[in-house]
Amino acid sequence: MKLVFEKSMPGHASVILPPLDVEKKALPENLSRGRLPRLPELSETEVSRHYTELVHEVYGVNSGFYPLGSCTMKYNPRIDEEIAALPSFTGIHPLAPQEATEGCRKVLEEAADLLEEISGMDAMTFQPAAGAHGEFTGVLLIKQYHDARGDEKRRKIIVPDSAHGTNPATAAMCGYEVVNIASAPDGCVDLDALKAALGEDTAGLMLTNPNTVGLFDPNILEITRLVHEAGGLCYYDGANLNAIMGHVRPGDMGFDCVHMNLHKTFATPHGGGGPGAGAVGCKAFLAPYLPKSALMDGGEGIQVRGFAGNFLVVLKALTYILTLGKEGIPQASETAVLNANYLMKGVKEVFTPAFDRICMHEFVLDLSDYKKATGVSALDVAKRLIDYGIHPPTMYFPLIVHEALMLEPTETESRETLDQVAEIFRKVKEDGIREPELLHTAPHNATIGRPDEVAAARNPILKAEL
Repeated sequence: MKLVFEKSMPGHASVILPPLDVEKKALPENLSRGRLPRLPELSETEVSRHYTELVHEVYGVNSGFYPLGSCTMKYNPRIDEEIAALPSFTGIHPLAPQEATEGCRKVLEEAADLLEEISGMDAMTFQPAAGAHGEFTGVLLIKQYHDARGDEKRRKIIVPDSAHGTNPATAAMCGYEVVNIASAPDGCVDLDALKAALGEDTAGLMLTNPNTVGLFDPNILEITRLVHEAGGLCYYDGANLNAIMGHVRPGDMGFDCVHMNLHKTFATPHGGGGPGAGAVGCKAFLAPYLPKSALMDGGEGIQVRGFAGNFLVVLKALTYILTLGKEGIPQASETAVLNANYLMKGVKEVFTPAFDRICMHEFVLDLSDYKKATGVSALDVAKRLIDYGIHPPTMYFPLIVHEALMLEPTETESRETLDQVAEIFRKVKEDGIREPELLHTAPHNATIGRPDEVAAARNPILKAEL
């Protein structure tokens, strides 16, 4: 489609301003533009059609099935958006006097109480802007704790090889040495490898449970006990909290601090849908090290973002929790797990699961045998799925599974949709057997075909030449 500037025609306009009813005042010459701003000129009809065309170019959860594993791309109730759009919330400035912000403060306090209950933590901050930012804040808590005790020898953070890629990056950004440990054959933490990695230089462990291959680690209490015995702390990556909320709490598993992706688990649009929030909770002994804003909290300490973070994101999360209630929160996680297992059963008749046993919220397919037999890769399959109208799952992650496709159907999909998806996977497999080249060149009916991703990454075109 054309850019809005390419559609611009001189003289076209969509706004008619009323006559000026106040005295005209000219800006001082040093504040005036030397030339008019370069803005597109379109009629109201042309503007409306342009944005409608853009909508048709975008695929989201309101368009169809979106199984992006480990990202919890689920449909979010519109009531959360409506509450966050109320003028009494959107019109508040963070520097407004305290008597004008009591309602907003009440939102933050109530959201903190509920999320502390869900996570098993004692204190909470909403400053972090997103999940990785929450990771950074959580590991800073661990660092401050050790530094305050003068335990400077603890310079290593243990990260399993199935972890999200942001985990080792976060640890490194906090100045730690990253110690990677391999997974056991069952896809969970290898206890012997963990014991070998632990020592007096261990600052902590970064882990998510259920893990990235969608499995709940049965040894989780032993894992956190071993880390604590070595003098380290346990950080919980909340990326997969959607699978266990209302049933199991990270705090009860032995974790000392946790970040929660409010934009995954608690009803804020993910990714391009808007800002996120990486709420960070911790046990009481770490609470003194939480980020504090001199303006909002009246205290001093680390500050990772202005004020109380993305307030409206927290408001959406609170609305979501209150709407579902004590019964609805665990029901959501139950349905997410049920949907994942139902879809895995339907798809395993087509492609091989990496771990063929009961999963939690997501599962990973291993297409290695299929590639050997047909030459068709996991990437080819993912691209072909677009032709059938569904978004591809996560590709080639986690790295411990070759030719991996990771699917997370979430709790908001119906049984009928999951049946349709399993049938689409069967058709794609048959396409690859019958005509491999069809998949090598897929997608065929998308706006953009298959770009040269290496060239695009090395030589990005970031602006249009008009």
